Amino acid sequence: MSLTISLSACRAVEHVAVNEVRSVDRMDWWREARFGMFVHWGLYAIPAGEWGGRTDYGEWIRANAQIPIHEYEALSSRFAPRAFDADRWARLAADAGMGYMVVTTKHHDGFALFDSKQTTFDVMSTPHGRDVMLDVANACRKNGIVPCWYHSIMDWHHDDYLPRRGFEVDRSIAEADFERYERYLSAQVTELLSNYGPIGVMWFDGEWESTWTSARGQRLYDLCRSLQPRVIVNNRVGAGRAGMSGFSNNSEGSGDFGTPEQQVPQLSPTAVDWESCVTINDNWGFNAKDTNFKSPRTLLRLLVDVASKGGNLLLNVGPNADGEIPREEIERLEAVGRWMRVNGSAIHGTSASPIGAHAFGRITCRRQDGNTQLFVHVFDWPADGRFVVEGFVNEVLSTRLLADRERPVTVVCTRGRTTFTIQGPAPDPDVSVIEILVSGDLIPRAPGPGGLIRR
Repeated sequence: MSLTISLSACRAVEHVAVNEVRSVDRMDWWREARFGMFVHWGLYAIPAGEWGGRTDYGEWIRANAQIPIHEYEALSSRFAPRAFDADRWARLAADAGMGYMVVTTKHHDGFALFDSKQTTFDVMSTPHGRDVMLDVANACRKNGIVPCWYHSIMDWHHDDYLPRRGFEVDRSIAEADFERYERYLSAQVTELLSNYGPIGVMWFDGEWESTWTSARGQRLYDLCRSLQPRVIVNNRVGAGRAGMSGFSNNSEGSGDFGTPEQQVPQLSPTAVDWESCVTINDNWGFNAKDTNFKSPRTLLRLLVDVASKGGNLLLNVGPNADGEIPREEIERLEAVGRWMRVNGSAIHGTSASPIGAHAFGRITCRRQDGNTQLFVHVFDWPADGRFVVEGFVNEVLSTRLLADRERPVTVVCTRGRTTFTIQGPAPDPDVSVIEILVSGDLIPRAPGPGGLIRR
């Protein structure tokens, strides 16, 4: 199912005139996907988190380890990823039930993983000598994944970027010109949206320093939309994001969706699109010593929680210097993929349920042919297999377990309380999904304490 959805999404991402594009049309494929892969890869993968005797660094290693610029530049002579296979990355994303892939074209260190005519600090000047983004774009489309670009506004390498890191006392700022840097940034973004075909998302970052303003963000947003009218742009293009919670202040916000980082909102945000970006372990970029990997159960329940609140999950992988995604991350994505092949219909194209979150699970919903599908995601299966659902008064037309469609489900409705009885153990040890089809639009009813309860 995920492949069909993704191929449809790829076809939806195409050039049309700006005045022919409605925001809802641009966002449709992204809302349908609900799940994407984040890839953090660059020169920082080479030291693998280790510098000067410490082993806890990640993609911020140049700033956090205070590496002089000439020493960091020297890493480019070692960028020769023997195992890099963009097709394998894209297949892994597709098999996991993801619909899009966001790849770091340039992180804060300023190194470009694409063929940029604006700088020599790019992949074409390394032993690899091949445009990584071209390979990624082609592989994504081949596998039904929408290619998307991450691009850092912050740049620790460019002579015109301000402010400098505090430890860089040897780099003069006397000739630095941030207006010139903005032109450089715009030129690189123009390359990214001109040379690789239709791109689904421009995912900006590093916008929080004082030199970046809302006006600059609006110019950059307008540039993206002029080059590719259907592209979606995150809110980090502007200067109004309220920290890691990810949502913009109304007065300064710009972009098309909010970006909570390493967290999920407690409540379902209304009237705003959003996407939580989360790591599988503790670092975005590869760190050889970081073995604190989230379990498949944690990742599945995270995906369900995000979808139940109307958001997307952007789950990160950090390939090593050879271009290989760590085995532990692959194993977890494969586990998520096995679950998605059975239960993906409860994630893709769903929206937040007006019934809300519950003591032993979550609910997603979807309109279907004039009726409403409710998907009850059960984390803790009751020993007696008896569920009481409060929160709606619609007639129940049908119900089934997605992982065991032949197992009978008994339904009894009494004055807004619907009791489901399903004999036997949970069909899935991590998240079991009950699909409920009810008549018409969902008619919420104020639930008792706990909302969805078990008896």
